[in-house]
Amino acid sequence: MAPLFSAFGKQLCKNTTFILARNVSTTSPTANSEGWLSKLLVRRIEPTKEPHSRMLSDKEVIYELHTHNIRPDQGDKYIANYEETVKLIESRQPKSNLDLVGSWTVTVGDLDQALHLWRYKGGFASVDKVKQSLNEDKKYQLLVKERGNYLRSRHLQYLLAFSYWPAIEARGGKNLYEIRSYSLKPGTMIEWGNNWARAVNYRRNNNEAFAGFFSQIGRLYNVHHIWCYSDLQSRKETRESAWRSPGWDECVAYTVPLIREMQSRILLPTSFSPTQ
Repeated sequence: MAPLFSAFGKQLCKNTTFILARNVSTTSPTANSEGWLSKLLVRRIEPTKEPHSRMLSDKEVIYELHTHNIRPDQGDKYIANYEETVKLIESRQPKSNLDLVGSWTVTVGDLDQALHLWRYKGGFASVDKVKQSLNEDKKYQLLVKERGNYLRSRHLQYLLAFSYWPAIEARGGKNLYEIRSYSLKPGTMIEWGNNWARAVNYRRNNNEAFAGFFSQIGRLYNVHHIWCYSDLQSRKETRESAWRSPGWDECVAYTVPLIREMQSRILLPTSFSPTQ
């Protein structure tokens, strides 16, 4: 029994040491003083009375991300319906209240899926005002009802933009987009923001950073990074270039332990999308 207990005690000590190590606040990594294990430790953020959303986003702008899963045989009818919906909203609502940022269909990832990103200026007060107006609009409601015939399911999230991300600019020409969506461990959004505030600087060479968001309502602790590329080959070269930048690997090493789940989807703009 003594040898068995001794072995158990040694393992318990090892586990306890590892757990304690994960709860120690760490500093920024240096090239020579830290080994591979230190890169797996998540930096601890001190408690604060400020809401995380105020610390991560500095604008009173709400983004609305619609994810629609389309019946495979109803794609054309769905797109026509949504284009008519966009035209109706644009005729009813001034762009100072609501505007469409981008509209895409998925070509790699969850096929038969469309994403639509809207922007409300004026915070949730503007969201409430617009929603009340559209709920009373009979033509709008008829379009929503008709759209239900073309869908398998749908999901809505309200998002805030990361303050450190470049300002959203509509793109011209012919592009494809990648949305990389992350489900984070609860309580780690600040750590994510701290690291990506540095990491995004390594991704500015080809103007590929389109938008970065975190969720406020809907699926929580969700992050969406949207990148813009001319084609898949350009995506490959741009991502490989980031890995050659000193510091990028360290940012990745710190953020990987924060992730519970992640996915990547390649998007193509619809004909009526403001960003192409």
